[in-house]
Amino acid sequence: MKTQIAASIFSIVSAIALAQPAHAVDMTQDSGSPVGDNQNSQTAGPEGPVLLQDSHLIEKLQRFDRERIPERVVHARGTGIFGEFVPTADISSLTSAQVFTPGSKTPVFVRFSTVMGYRGSPEQARDPRGFAVKFYTQQGNWDMVGINWPIFFIRDAIKFPDFVHANKPSASTGVQDPNLAFDFFAHSPEATNMLTHLYTDEGMPDSYRHMDGFGVHAFKFVNAKGEVHYVKFHWKSRQGIESIRPQDIAHSIGADWNLMTNDLYNSVKAHSYPQWDLYIQVLSPKDLDKFDFDPLDDTKVWPASIPEQKVGTMTLNRVPDNYFESTEESAFAPSRLVPGIEPSEDRMLQGRLFAYADTQMYRLGPNYNQLPINRPVVPVYNNNQDGLMNEDDRKGEVNYEPSGVAEIAQQDKFKPVQTPLKGTTQQRAIHKTLDFRQAGEYYRTLSETDKTDLITALSGDLGRVTNDANKYAMLSYFYKADADYGSRLARATHADVSRVKDAAAHLGDN
Repeated sequence: MKTQIAASIFSIVSAIALAQPAHAVDMTQDSGSPVGDNQNSQTAGPEGPVLLQDSHLIEKLQRFDRERIPERVVHARGTGIFGEFVPTADISSLTSAQVFTPGSKTPVFVRFSTVMGYRGSPEQARDPRGFAVKFYTQQGNWDMVGINWPIFFIRDAIKFPDFVHANKPSASTGVQDPNLAFDFFAHSPEATNMLTHLYTDEGMPDSYRHMDGFGVHAFKFVNAKGEVHYVKFHWKSRQGIESIRPQDIAHSIGADWNLMTNDLYNSVKAHSYPQWDLYIQVLSPKDLDKFDFDPLDDTKVWPASIPEQKVGTMTLNRVPDNYFESTEESAFAPSRLVPGIEPSEDRMLQGRLFAYADTQMYRLGPNYNQLPINRPVVPVYNNNQDGLMNEDDRKGEVNYEPSGVAEIAQQDKFKPVQTPLKGTTQQRAIHKTLDFRQAGEYYRTLSETDKTDLITALSGDLGRVTNDANKYAMLSYFYKADADYGSRLARATHADVSRVKDAAAHLGDN
């Protein structure tokens, strides 16, 4: 123990030494005026009191009091890194997005994260991993905001605040409680597929380098002719997929609860740059209704009959110099699209188009896109103005459009695609739910070891549920997905298998 403490102190001292500037610099206030003494406050005589006129003291305390901005409600624990994207295929027949132009190279900033944990929480959490990529393209910024799974827990954004509240720490105790989470999931059977994925070993990646990323939702590609195709995005790790088994999680947290950040940064510092290949699945609009599930339902994966094709490679190669100005001030929103890429009618995506941009405006202010990490590499021209911390340097008195004095050129060739509409306004669930089948199909692809680890991890939380109705509802969902799956979970949680089987029989068609 003494050796470990000594080593830690040595590491801290070494880091402090390395942080010293190569040459002395004059300390200044924010206004640029020099600081005479940064160690002693101005006082009235040798005994004090301290004087309010000590502007350096006051400014220093004011700035310290305001160092924190609102923490993200979700994805608060994040790790940012810079890199580049290089396209490897000509897909101009599918999209006019210039980011896919052969021979081009687009700078990117990637923010990996956990979802439910606060900023200082351990990175080894049973949690989806955020995988958000900001492309600084020649048509503006494109944000691909995804996770490390191709699916999600819910299919309608109206349930998102409830989903988060149930999985965040209790509003009474401040501690996460599986009783709350499974109370929500027991009444949200569409989560069965995602829960099955989450509790496998892959639900606990041992590194951000060793996991895939997905855009989750279907988007639309639009080519120069205005032709539309639906598309899904998949980042495949060239480093492979590696995970932490349930019995090793506690030791991993004890050894280093910043494991994933340290692993990623140390890899880049050693010039071992992680890479992901970007693959897409493409679906024609005329084929949307050919499946017995809804392809725009984000709780479903598209089948292998829709082949993936590689379109590019991303390399991460630079650690940020400033955590706050990059990772904390970075703002991602799926509504940040470029010509040639548009949103689909996916209900969950439709809600995220508003919510993500709105939460960034709340956290960072109305001019957050002017911050260096969010600023496009192309000029920005519009009539948005003023607000907190605006520094866009707009000039002239014409802040409206149309105007015969100063007309802004319209780019007609990038008009949004027209989507035919039918029916009436409604508030109903989608028709083709199929909440359980894909969970069972996925379970049956697992090795026996992976199945055992899934049962161990999931029963560890499900076994703590004290509400009998919720517990049996969840077990019936997993049994409906696969009888072996549900039976093993029932036994692991000391439940009555026959009761689970009977409940599953009343769930209707899968």
